Amino acid sequence: MTDPILSDFLAPGVDADEVPELAALASARPLLDAFITLFRGTEAEVLMRLLVLREIGREADSPRWPPEALRARFTYLDPVKFETVLKRLRDNALLAIGEDGHYALSDIGRNAVAAIAMLLRFGEEEDAELGFLTAQLAGLQAVGGITPEALGHLLSKLNDLSWHFEEAIASGSEFRILDARRRLSANGRWLARGTDLLNTLLADPEVDFDIARIAQRIGLAQSRLARVDAAFQRALNKIEAQRVTLGASGVSSSDVAAWLRSLEAGAISGLAAAAIAAVPELPLLAGGHELLDRAEALLEGGPAATEADTRLPPPGDARAEVALQSEDLRLLEHFTDRLAALPEAQPLHRVVAGGGFALASYRLSLLALLADGAQAGPEDGPVGTFMRLPVDIEFGDTLSAVGADEIAAITQGEARPRTPAPVFAPPAASAPAARA
Repeated sequence: MTDPILSDFLAPGVDADEVPELAALASARPLLDAFITLFRGTEAEVLMRLLVLREIGREADSPRWPPEALRARFTYLDPVKFETVLKRLRDNALLAIGEDGHYALSDIGRNAVAAIAMLLRFGEEEDAELGFLTAQLAGLQAVGGITPEALGHLLSKLNDLSWHFEEAIASGSEFRILDARRRLSANGRWLARGTDLLNTLLADPEVDFDIARIAQRIGLAQSRLARVDAAFQRALNKIEAQRVTLGASGVSSSDVAAWLRSLEAGAISGLAAAAIAAVPELPLLAGGHELLDRAEALLEGGPAATEADTRLPPPGDARAEVALQSEDLRLLEHFTDRLAALPEAQPLHRVVAGGGFALASYRLSLLALLADGAQAGPEDGPVGTFMRLPVDIEFGDTLSAVGADEIAAITQGEARPRTPAPVFAPPAASAPAARA
C-alpha cells in the first residue's frame, strides 16, 4: 500500500491551493519534514534519533564532531544501529557534514533541538502548558513578532483553566476544590508574567487591532482567574459548615473520605464486602403453594391482606444526648472566654491546644466558623456570643508541626484580637483670653 497524498484528504473537486489554511504549513515544509524525520517510526527509533541529535547539539564550545569522536561518545549504542541513525539524520538535512568530514547540526536541526529542549523543560513542571505559552509570548514580544494566533493559544488555555475551576466548584467535592486551588497557585507566577506582557503590549499605541482585541479578552480571562480563589474559599466554607464530626473522636467525615481515597480499589471492595448485601438475606417463609393460595384468594375478592402495623416505636431515652449537648455548650463557653481574653496574636496550635486531640479538633472547628466572618449567629445564647467575638482568624494552605498534646501537625494560621477603630474627639473650643 502506498502512503496517502494530500489530495486524498480533500473533498472531491477541491485543490490544495484553494485552501488558504494550508498555505502557512506548505511554506514551512522543510521544518515539518525535519519533525517528520524525527518522529516517524517506532518509539525506539524516535528516542534514538532524539538522543543522538540532542547530544550532538549539547556541545556548544566545539559544535563540530569528527566521526571517531561521535563513535566514542555513543559507545553504549549498537554500532550498526548508530550508523543507521546518523544516515537518517544526514539524509533528511538534520545533520550537516563539512568538507573535512566532521558532523554538525544544520540550522533546521538546531531549531528542532531547541524547541524540543524547551518543551522538555516545561514538561517537568505542573501545568507546563501555560508556562510554555507565556515564555513563547515573551520571546515573540522581545523580537517584535507577536501574532494573534500566539495570543489565541494563551486565551484558549486560560478559558480552559476557568472551565476546570468552575467544574470543581460546581462538583461540591472538597478534594476537587483543593486540587483546583493548588493548580491555581502553581500557575500564579505565569499569570503574573502574562499580566506584565499584556500591560506592555496594550501600552503601545501602534499595536495591531486584532492583537489588542485578543489581549483585552486575555485580560478579562485573567481577571476571572484572579477572583476564583475567593470562590474556592466560599465553597470550602460551605463544606466546612456541613462537615460531620464522628462522636467525640475529633475525626470528621472529610478525614474518613481522605482515608478512603488513599486506599486501593481492592481494599475498598474488601471493606464493603461485609457491609453491603446484593440481595436480601432473609429466609423465605412461604413456598410456591402458599403464595398461589394467597393470590387466588385475592383474585376471587376475598378479604384483603391484613395491613402492616406502621406505627412508630415509642421514643427512646434521650438523657444521654442532652448531657452530651450540655457538655459541648460548656466547652464552647469556656473557649469563648479564652478567646475574649486573648492579649495578642497567637498561632492556632496555642489557641486550640489543651485536653488532647479531641478537644483541640472541636476548638479548631469552632474557629473555622468564626473565620467565615458572616456574623450570622443567633442573637442570644453561647453560639451567638461566640460568633460576635472581636477576633480575626486566618488559615494558611500548609501544615506546621506541633508534636505535643496528641497533635502531630495543624493547619498553619493565626488568631488575632481585632483592634477597635480609633475614635477622634472634636477639638475643644479654646477659652477666650482676657485682656488687660
